[in-house]
Amino acid sequence: MNALDYAIDMEREGEKYYTEQAQLNKNNAVKEVCLILAKEERIHAQILKNKADKRVYELPGSDSYAKIKNLFKDMENFKSEINETPTQLEFYKVALEKEKQSIDLYTDFLEKATDSEEQKLFTYLIEQEKSHFALFDELVTMVRHSEEWVESAEFGIRKEDY
Repeated sequence: MNALDYAIDMEREGEKYYTEQAQLNKNNAVKEVCLILAKEERIHAQILKNKADKRVYELPGSDSYAKIKNLFKDMENFKSEINETPTQLEFYKVALEKEKQSIDLYTDFLEKATDSEEQKLFTYLIEQEKSHFALFDELVTMVRHSEEWVESAEFGIRKEDY
């Protein structure tokens, strides 16, 4: 299996994973995050498939970060629930690790790429995965902050922009 076929499979597995997580978390914000990322993984797989089949493809920008950030902008406080599914924080940590693995894999593929078109494609995918990583990193911080941080509003110094 060559690098492109492996990357196509990985993106399809990512889409499947995020779609399954959306179903498991249909009653909270994780669902919308997963649906947005599943769509991006599907786009990445199609780009890679087009490259493998020597068809024309575009490298579109991503607005997933803005979409997901807006999901959390006006969200009410989370309610404690006992679920069989992982907590949001647990899910975000797992997703963070998956995105890190994707970055590492595409970085390895970039180093082994032999033509400039492949280098451009893997550079694009690395940037996309870095964007996903940054998103999950911020979500972990936000959720962890809400679970761990207790302060007096009168005396606390806190980040105002999430």
